[in-house]
Formats: sequence, C-alpha cells, structure tokens
Amino acid sequence: METISAILGQLTYSDLDQWAGEKIRTRGKSYIKRVDGLHRTLDDELVAWVSGTEEYATLVHLDEGGEHQWFCTCPYDDGPCKHAVAVILAAAQQVKQHQELPLLSEEDDLFLILFGDQGDGDPGEDEEEPEIEPSAAIPEKGKRSGSSKVRKLLEGKSREELLTLFVSLAKDYPEIELRLREAEQLRSGQIDPLVRSLRKEIRQLTSESSWFSHWNNEGSVPDYSHVRQQFQALFDKGHADHLLELGDELWRLGTEQVEHSDDEGQTLGALSECLEIVLQAVPKSSLTRSGQLLWVIDRLLADEFSLLDSGKALLGIAVYGKADWQEVAAELAIRLGLMEKPRAANYSDTYRRTRLINQLIEAYRLGGEAEKILPLLEQEADVCQNYTQLVEQLLAAGDRDQARQWCIRGFTRTLKESPGIASSLQKRLREMAVTDKRDDLVAAYRAQDFFCHASLETYRELRKAAEKIGAWPVLKALAMHFLETGKRPDLPTPKGEGAAWPLPAPEVKFPQEKGVGSRQYPDRQTLIDIAISEKRFDDVVCLYQAQKKTLRTSWHVGEKVAKAVAKTHPEVTLDIWRGIVDRLIAEVKPKAYVEAGSFLRLMHKIFEAGNRQAEWQALLAELRRTHKAKRRLLEVLDSLANPRKKIIE
Repeated sequence: METISAILGQLTYSDLDQWAGEKIRTRGKSYIKRVDGLHRTLDDELVAWVSGTEEYATLVHLDEGGEHQWFCTCPYDDGPCKHAVAVILAAAQQVKQHQELPLLSEEDDLFLILFGDQGDGDPGEDEEEPEIEPSAAIPEKGKRSGSSKVRKLLEGKSREELLTLFVSLAKDYPEIELRLREAEQLRSGQIDPLVRSLRKEIRQLTSESSWFSHWNNEGSVPDYSHVRQQFQALFDKGHADHLLELGDELWRLGTEQVEHSDDEGQTLGALSECLEIVLQAVPKSSLTRSGQLLWVIDRLLADEFSLLDSGKALLGIAVYGKADWQEVAAELAIRLGLMEKPRAANYSDTYRRTRLINQLIEAYRLGGEAEKILPLLEQEADVCQNYTQLVEQLLAAGDRDQARQWCIRGFTRTLKESPGIASSLQKRLREMAVTDKRDDLVAAYRAQDFFCHASLETYRELRKAAEKIGAWPVLKALAMHFLETGKRPDLPTPKGEGAAWPLPAPEVKFPQEKGVGSRQYPDRQTLIDIAISEKRFDDVVCLYQAQKKTLRTSWHVGEKVAKAVAKTHPEVTLDIWRGIVDRLIAEVKPKAYVEAGSFLRLMHKIFEAGNRQAEWQALLAELRRTHKAKRRLLEVLDSLANPRKKIIE
C-alpha cells in the first residue's frame, strides 16, 4: 500500500497522457464511477471490475518510471485502455481520501480470472520456486481458471459416488454422454460410427454463418473445439486415413465458410488448428510417399485463405527423398502441359499457372533435377510474365548477358499492362549497373526514378549517384527546374530539339508522360521536403506561404513545416498550429478537443522557450472566453493551464 500511495502521490495528468495518450486518459476519467471492487495485491498491483459494454476485469502494476503494466479483459488491444486509466484514477481518489485499499483474496472472482491457477500447488522438494517480477505475473488475455478446483472436489469421492454423479450429469447434459460414448468407440476400435458423427458435425458447423463485432463484443462464431479434440484422438489412436478423409471435407467446406465470414479471422484460426492435426497424419497414412506429397500440394495450390500454411513445412521433412520428389515433378509437369495457357490479361488464370510452376520448380530442386528449372522458366516467361524470377535464376547461374536481355524484353512486354513488373525489371537493370560499376548509367536510372516518382527519397538517391560522377551541381539545377515546371530535361522538347542532358540513355525508358501528368507543378510539397532536409528554412517558409495561396495545403504539410521551423521561425509555427487548433475546435467533438490540446501543448513549449508566458495565458483566456459553452473543451484547457498538476494534490 505504501508503494502504491507513493507512486500515486507523484503521478501527474501529464504522466498519464504520456503513458496512455490524452484521448484515453480523458475517456478513462469518465469511467471512474464505473470502477467496482477495487483492491490491491501482495505485489502492489491494482485490480478492479470496470463496467463497459460488459464488466471487465482490469489489473494495473504501477511503475515508478512511468512504464506501467496493465491487463484488461476488454477487446481493446492497442495500448493502455480507458479501463486501466479509470482504475488508476479511482485508486488515486481513495488514497486522496485516506481510504485503505483492501488486499485481494485468492477466493475472489477477480483473483481467479486475472491469475487463474498460478496460486495452486506447491513446488516439489527438488524444484525451486521461480521468482516472478510483478509485471511478469500479468496474465495473457482470456486466461481462465477452474480445473484445479474441480479436481479437488472430485478427489474425495468414492467410485460409487462418481458413477452416480456422472450418470446424473449425462442425463442433464447430453454432451457428456456423447463424450463418454466417443471415448469408448475409440478404445474399442469402433471408428465408423465416430467418423459418421464427425462428418455430420462438420457439415453442420461449416453451414453456420460466422460474424463478430469488436465494437460491441457480440457475434456468432462456430465452435470447432470438439472437432479438434476428436481429430487429435483419431490421430493418437493411429487412424490417419480416416483423418485425411474428414480433413479433406473440413477443408473444402471450411474454405467456403471462411470466404463468407466476417469474424476477424476467428473461424479461419479454428479451422487451421483442426487441419494442422490432419497434416500431421499425412506421413502416417497408407498413401505412397509421392501420393502424400501430392495430397498436400493439391490443397496448397487451391488454398486461397492459408488454412494449410503449416503444410509447407511438411513438404520439407527428411522422410521424403529425391525419388519421391522426382515422381511428384513428373506428375506436375504433366498437369502443366494439360493446363490451358492464360487468356490475355486474365489474372486468375496466370496466378494458378504461376503457382503450379513454382511448385514444379521446388519439386525439381528437391528431386535433384535443378537443370530443368531454367528451361521451364524460359518456356513460361512470356506466358506468365515471371521475368523477374527468370532473371534471378540466370544471374545465379552466372549468365549476366542473358539476364540483361530478358530484363529488356520483359520490360517492353509488360510496360503497358503490368507496369509493376516493368518497374522491378528496370530496378534490376540499375542494380546490375551498380555491380558492373557503371556509375553514369546508375545515375541515369536514378534520374529516371526521380522524374517518374519525385520525392525526397528519389532526390537523395539521385544526389548520391550524381556526386559519384561529379555531376550533382548540373543535375540539381535540372531536378529543381523539373519540380518547378514539370518539364523533363532528359527527354527531347516537343520541337524535337535534344535536351542538354549529361547522362547516357538507360537501357529501358518509361514513356514521356509517366510522372508528368500525374501531379501539378510547381511540386511545392516535394520542394518543401527537400528544403527541410537541406535546412533551408527561409525557403521552407516561402514555399509554404506560396502553397497556402493555392488552397491545396494539407494539415500534414502544415504540421511538417511547423515542426521544422519551430526554432528559426516560431511565429510561422505558432500561426500554423493555431489554425489547426481552430479547425479542430470547430468540429465540436470531444475527440477533436483532445487533439487540439496536443497542438496547444506544442504551442506552450514555444511560448515557454521564448519567455512569453503572458501570451500563453492570454491565449488560454481567449479560448475560454470564446468557447465558454464547450464544457469538454474547457476541461482540456484546464489541464493545459497546469500541465504538472498532480492527480493527488
């Protein structure tokens, strides 16, 4: 209690803002009255129930350095939640009123939910009881207890009492009778009734709709736990073939269910856990080795939702040798030959063919037939546009001339319909020029990148390449002229005159219109980014002021400029932040008020650094006077008036 009181006594609202964020702290403050059953633990942790959409169990371990640890059974999982903040503030209120925080009992429901079975049992004579840091004792979300208590209740009963209890329970709860009957079927080897029952359950579960909303913590998600348990039981008893049959049906029907589900991946996760057991049964099945591999490969090729991702690891286990993979490769090659070639611009046909090709390549590799990979890729390059893959294989084989030719050919064939592939091939040519130490050609490619995708990053890369060949002063002037006018200096003028361009022509070129018509010029946003990076703050301000006149200035650009020139042009920064504050307040939303507070806090730092406290107080007074009817905004302004105000005065 002394430790908790000491930390709470020094805690400020600013500390809470730094830990949880001003928005969460503000929302937590409104939840103080919803805190119930506030206790402390032996490790000086705060625990309580907090009422929200439902009642949540919440735990907070206060740290003197401000790195507080927390756990809450609410669905919020993006940092400290409002319930954790509410617990801290509620505890502060009790300490302020000199009320003792009671110690949490191990019999309390809060203890059982937050700590589960951690307190049950004693370490053995030869075992050392581990030392656990208070923060390490915080449980994972969703942990529950109860199994140890059930065991203790049953241990003292006689055989007759247990029989009577289970008969009674089976009468009241049919699922218990089902579990007992299934266990007996497995024990006696009567598998067919069990398989029929499981198949019926699979069809029923996969026909259910699946949805979940984390906003109100409501939903309807099929429960596959019984299927998973029975799959594991079949596997443990060696019924691999039955498991593969059931698993195939679960995979087919489950795929359709996942496609129509809206449950944040819960059904997909449950199905994957069941199918993982099925995959473990594949090597133990009666299929031939190559048949086992093909069973997995066929489903992986059709697996659109990664339900069988663990099957990829299964393909690499040592039990499958070169001969097995050669049989698989022969079968896959036949399938590729029978597959119709993709129709023009049909992505799905190309995708399926490419997946089969990649699996065939892997089969060649594992089967010791790597010499077949390059001919396959050359045969398929124009069909599937997998030029990048072919180029990488050629480079790995040391054939740089062929790799360069395929880059050029692929660029030409994909430029119109698949510009992403063309860009990757252009990038590969540039990387080859780096390896070949063709610095002038590297600079030419960097210039092309800049003109097509002008940004601070492409500008820096152009500078780095140009400085290597001593051409940066000239290229910088040309680059700046391009950002001002949009006219590319590396291309002929409309009258056909040659541009005074100091670099060689790259092996491939994007069309002239690429990068010119896609944005407006002058490109002041990029000019501002460059000026900031080069610390030309007077230019930053001039460019920003010119940009403001066009009415195309975003908040993002304004924030960036304000932050950059805060020391050199504080008035400009204050003007930008004041404009953002006014726009946020005009939204008349509590959330916007909190965000406005963060910008006002930045303004305060500038006033404080310039010894201008009177102006800061005048600003707060003006905002209070102008917006005196906005109660939530006034709360934000109060917190700004005394940022180091302690929670417990």
